[in-house]
Amino acid sequence: MIRGKTDENPMEKEESEDTIQIMATASIIFSAENNANLELPCEELAKKVSEAVLAMEGCPYDVEVNLVLTDDEGICEINRSFRGIDAPTDVLSFPAVDFEEPACFQELEDSDAEFDLDTGEFLLGDIMISADKVIRQAEAFGHSIKREFCFLVAHSMLHLLGYDHMIEEEARVMEEKQESCLAALGIGRE
Repeated sequence: MIRGKTDENPMEKEESEDTIQIMATASIIFSAENNANLELPCEELAKKVSEAVLAMEGCPYDVEVNLVLTDDEGICEINRSFRGIDAPTDVLSFPAVDFEEPACFQELEDSDAEFDLDTGEFLLGDIMISADKVIRQAEAFGHSIKREFCFLVAHSMLHLLGYDHMIEEEARVMEEKQESCLAALGIGRE
């Protein structure tokens, strides 16, 4: 394996549109701050969702993602520092690479800066999720906390891969990809 590349063709997927064959692996470096707890196997779920997004996007590299679960106060502080918004949000994404086109991995071929020299993993970026928001939004949308957490991980992974939702067309693409990923994993609105 070179630079964390998977040995298989990342574009090969199983025949069914409702399943995603996992190709790249995701190392999730998980931590919880401020006693944040969702009473879920957050690291395991984040790995499952992250790998599904990577497969869906044809990522040829094993990746590393830092995931911090915090509370409203913790995410508000980071939101204020990095975005100038003095309010809590549900999720923040900090991509390590500014993709010119979403999930265009060819541009990484000539760069070593985004790869861990020891593991060869592509250092994709950081995700911060507010446990308080996960709980409130799950209740407001009428689905499980698990579903809301997984949705936010999928959403943030797409941001780390260069997707955005600033205009309607971008938002539609992201929404379709998020829902497709969760449906393939059997994580529905319970």
